[in-house]
Amino acid sequence: MPAKKNKKKNKGRRHHHDAQGADGDDVVARHKITGKELSEAEELSARLTTLIEMLDEKGIINKNEYGRTVAMRLHEISKAGAFEELDEEL
Repeated sequence: MPAKKNKKKNKGRRHHHDAQGADGDDVVARHKITGKELSEAEELSARLTTLIEMLDEKGIINKNEYGRTVAMRLHEISKAGAFEELDEEL
């Protein structure tokens, strides 16, 4: 039997875009759009919403449970920030 050659194909792989952010640069790769330029927050929100919907449709996550978990996490972060401000005032 002849030995098989192991060749890795890039079929189905996506190209990675550079994501910056900490230094104030774009967080996501900019795409050519036709219409109003979106802010980073608007674009990230649209990307996350699309991702959550896709994951929910595939049964990977439950969109309602995700929404509840995010709401709780945001509440925790907000509460921690409020306590930190109170602590600084004292």
